[in-house]
This record gives sequence, structure tokens and C-alpha cells, in this order.
Amino acid sequence: MAKLLRQPIKLALVQLATTSDKAHNLSHARVKVLEAVKQHSANIIVLPECFNSPYGVKYFSKYAETLLPSPPSETQSPSYHALSALARESNAYIIGGSIPERDPETDDLYNTSLTFNPKGELLATHRKVHLFDIDIPGKITFRESEALTAGNKLTLIDLPEFGRIAVAICYDIRFPEMAMIAARSGAFLLLYPGAFNMTTGALHWSLQGRARAMDNQVYVGLCSPARDMNADYNAWGHSMIVDPNAEVLGELDETEGIIAAELTGERIEEVRKGVPVYGQRRFDVYPDVSEGKINIEE
Repeated sequence: MAKLLRQPIKLALVQLATTSDKAHNLSHARVKVLEAVKQHSANIIVLPECFNSPYGVKYFSKYAETLLPSPPSETQSPSYHALSALARESNAYIIGGSIPERDPETDDLYNTSLTFNPKGELLATHRKVHLFDIDIPGKITFRESEALTAGNKLTLIDLPEFGRIAVAICYDIRFPEMAMIAARSGAFLLLYPGAFNMTTGALHWSLQGRARAMDNQVYVGLCSPARDMNADYNAWGHSMIVDPNAEVLGELDETEGIIAAELTGERIEEVRKGVPVYGQRRFDVYPDVSEGKINIEE
């Protein structure tokens, strides 16, 4: 059995309290990321979905930044440059939650995650593939598609000293095919910056995180904004790290905070040996979703 995770790694999730002030959000993210390094010696640090702005259809255009052509100028994307500088300063991999992005050629808006290496170099860009369009009568109606355009690629990222991870955003977690393809392509960790709400969070946040971990016998991290009951959209919070056996290694409440855990290749191997589904799947009975035409950014 090939070891997916080459050496132990410290993962930290920053459950950030965001405001309508972008400059403050970027500055505050820096403080909390450096705190994650100082307190937990984190190698990978994850920020929440829409960490630089309020979350909501009416905010996406106002806060959108231009990322192309890459690299953008600091005027075009202050968040890009803040994340790049922070990766260098912290000497860690930074998964920059997500930010609203505007395509300069089409004027389309995307919900986009940027990943930087410890040198401050951009490793990957993930545009949210599945837009959050739901209608639960008497609870919540939300349509990201009123403002956003969907991305069209799965995102796998190779960290040379550790192994492969996958990054997706929030609603993407409800589509297990993405997680299966990532895991069967060698990812040891699935990361989901996400802003579930008070309805869907209570119902499915923990369930989805544990399910994706159990299905694929990999680590899963879900990173939410902190809850602000004065905001238009009330995030669930409860950022959590789940191990390959679907055991919760740690979970926050709804307030701002940092959660961290050590991930090891030995734990993945132990779980897969105990319940060896990777050698028991019946692709003679049903198809392997990781085969065939798949649009992956690596």
C-alpha cells in the first residue's frame, strides 16, 4: 500500500469573524494565521469561504477582485497579494478560503479559492463547481446563480514534501463524486472552506464531513466563518477536522477560533487495512467514477 501522506503534517482551520471592511478582514486573517503557526506549528492553514467579504448575492460583485491575467496587480487583487505575503511570512501552505472573483473578459463572477505555497507562489485556483441554489420552505431560499458562474474543474494540489490534497468549496461537498475522484487520485486530505447556514448546518454539516471521510478513508477539513447574527447571512460555524475513520478530531463552536490536528499516513493505512474497501469495490458491477473524462486541474 503506497503511503498517501509522506510525513506527519499539522492542519489548522481558522474560523474567522469577517466584516464589511475588506482591509480589516485581510489584516485580521493575517493575525489569526500567524497565531495558528505560533500556537500549533501548522503546515497547512485554511481560511473560510468568502473570508475577505460578507457572504451574499448582493455582495459578490461589490467585493470581486480580478485574478487574471495572473499574477494580478495589487490594485486588481489585494487579497491575492495579502495571501501570497502571508504564506511567505508564515512559512506555511495557505488555502485562502474563497473570494469573489471577476473575469475581466466576460465580467462573470466566481467564488474562487487560492492556494499558495510557503514561498508565496500560487499553486492552484479552484472556482466553486456547484452553486448554492436551494429552497427549503419556511427555512431558507438562496440562489448563488443569480450572481455567480460555476467553475468547471476539480482541483488537486501536490505538496512536494507531504502528498496530494484536494480543495473544493462549501456546496461542492454534497457531491460525493468529487471526493471519490480526488481520493482515488491519491489525495490524503479533502478541504472544504464553506459557509453552511443555520438550517443546512444543523442538518448536514457534520454528516457531510464525516461521510466524505468515511466513503474515501481520508482526512477531511471543513472551515467556516464565525457566526454573526447581525449579518444578512448567518454562518453555522463548527469548523471541524475528521480522520479517515470518520472520527472527529476536533470541532469549534460558532465563535471565532482555531482548530488544529496532526495528520499521519499511518492512520490512513490503519483504517484502510481494517476495512479494506479499496480492494473490495466491484467495478464489474458498477462504474468507477474516477475513470473516463474528468476535468481536473493539477
